[in-house]
Amino acid sequence: MANILAENLSGKAVMGSDGTELGDLYNITMDLKSGQLHHLLVSPHEQLNPERVTFDVDETGRLLVPVANVQAVKDYIVVGR
Repeated sequence: MANILAENLSGKAVMGSDGTELGDLYNITMDLKSGQLHHLLVSPHEQLNPERVTFDVDETGRLLVPVANVQAVKDYIVVGR
């Protein structure tokens, strides 16, 4: 995968590999000591059915998508479900 600046990802739409639009990227969590990325924090779309989502949710209702699930970054961030 090509290098992409984080500032270019903010607000980008996140879609499941099955075509479900999950929401918009809010932030990315990481380990400050190692620099390892952990999760994409995704603000879910209002029309997203919570029963179709298998990702954990934080205390504010944002989806915690493991970075390892990212499959592609182009017009959308595509994640495996």
